[in-house]
Amino acid sequence: MTRKAFNTKTVSSSGPYSHVTDAGDFLFFSGQTAKNRIDLEEDLTGDIAKQTEVAFNNLFDVMADQGVSESDVVKVNVYLTTMKNFEAMNEVYKTKFSEPFPSRTCVAVYELPLGAEVEIEIIVKKTSIVFNL
Repeated sequence: MTRKAFNTKTVSSSGPYSHVTDAGDFLFFSGQTAKNRIDLEEDLTGDIAKQTEVAFNNLFDVMADQGVSESDVVKVNVYLTTMKNFEAMNEVYKTKFSEPFPSRTCVAVYELPLGAEVEIEIIVKKTSIVFNL
């Protein structure tokens, strides 16, 4: 398989990676943080709710470029620098998806790139469009 990878204009990469990799039936979206937002001038340190919101905005921008939406998300991985931020992250998270919610893993990590306090990555299953003629 030849790797097909894409980037979007509204977010930066904090390393040598693509924003999304197309693997046939699935799209794998790299983790996004609020610090990856190109046009964000506000320092969101300590505001996990706003950081979570911006991380999702980044992901949804990349998803829109690929023609998929939140209803296509099958798996989410959330990385927090402390589980003390779990409730604040979860309050924003539950507004981003409708039931049935995608599968999710949430873990605490020692540190995230760029000093972020939350990073979110997703996996999307592409849907087939059937045209009736």
